[in-house]
Amino acid sequence: MNAPHSPSLLAQVPMAPSDPILGITEAFLADKNPRKVNLGVGVYTDDNGKVPLLECVRRAEGERLKAAPPRNYLPIDGLAAYDRAVQQLVFGSENKNAVTVQAIGGTGGLKIGADFLKRISPNSEVWISEPSWENHRQLFEAAGFTVRNYPYYDPRTHGLDFPGMRSALNSLPAGAIVVLHACCHNPTGVDLSAENWSEVLGIVQRRGLIPFLDLAYQGFGDGLEADALAARLFAGAMTPVFLSSSFSKSFSLYGERVGAFSLVTASPEEAARVLSQLKRIVRTTYSNPPGHGCQLVAAVLASPELRAQWEQELGVMRDRIKRMRLDLVSKIKERAPRADFGFILTQRGMFSYSGLTKEQVQRLRKDYSIYAIETGRICVAALNSGNVDYVAEAIAAVIR
Repeated sequence: MNAPHSPSLLAQVPMAPSDPILGITEAFLADKNPRKVNLGVGVYTDDNGKVPLLECVRRAEGERLKAAPPRNYLPIDGLAAYDRAVQQLVFGSENKNAVTVQAIGGTGGLKIGADFLKRISPNSEVWISEPSWENHRQLFEAAGFTVRNYPYYDPRTHGLDFPGMRSALNSLPAGAIVVLHACCHNPTGVDLSAENWSEVLGIVQRRGLIPFLDLAYQGFGDGLEADALAARLFAGAMTPVFLSSSFSKSFSLYGERVGAFSLVTASPEEAARVLSQLKRIVRTTYSNPPGHGCQLVAAVLASPELRAQWEQELGVMRDRIKRMRLDLVSKIKERAPRADFGFILTQRGMFSYSGLTKEQVQRLRKDYSIYAIETGRICVAALNSGNVDYVAEAIAAVIR
């Protein structure tokens, strides 16, 4: 006799909402229009619309493959040479009170930090900017935190709402976790000034807040040193300071998932205790990180010749983004003289809050096969000399 039918264990599992960016890419790939443009995905492409393989990476990889190294496990906290190189790049030098562990991309760094914070400060609330990268909310909510927003972007000026941000931070209770974009704010491209950062640091110290800096785009704003300003300011003035960093963009190593989590502590003894706990989190999450991408980054940063070549190539990427900002603004102006998109020139990094409405974004997609996030965020790094005229024409048409 057959056993009585029982409902499937998975029958009540709901369909999760689709990722807004990945969903756009799926629609873009299915589009047959030969002039289609994807301004949604956060990937740097060169003037031919291709993800570049940096020459410094090609050379480092060639040497590594010639050596044919064994592919053994890395330590739980990652490649030691890589972790040291991260500290030097982010903080300006190795910091004996800082702990750095290799992570699976910047997302992995945020995840490690979020899980650790939930263990040591479980009742804290997390505050992220309004707007912020979509994954910030999901990562911290998945760790068990309540996530709230502080004011950041002012749509009337297309700039920073610093009075609103300052007022909100000044009202937070001690122990609140504040997520801060260290440079090249995603999604708006609107950054704090040096004076703003000094004021935010003062508020965080006075209120007893916990800063968590996300540094995913170092080198894409104004240069490696300038873009590290917030990280070095906080690390030199207080503890603890949580920080996630990534080389996906700056080394064009997206698929290698080369990131890190760093935590500035009060003493070497405290650092040792923290590291022991971070390693437990890594061990129970993915055991230990992958070995190829980190070896390439460490090799480039350890070689004066390759390091100089990387900085030159990074500068080319940075300058091309700035040139695309200028081209887009000027070409829209040619076609819609009364429109003012000059604010795009003051933004930094790969992204821009373009000021386009949801309806205008939908028209770009329907009528021109140009794909952007419905908030109006566009990836300026996806523009090139072959598509910027078409994009400018389409934007001028939908804003009329």
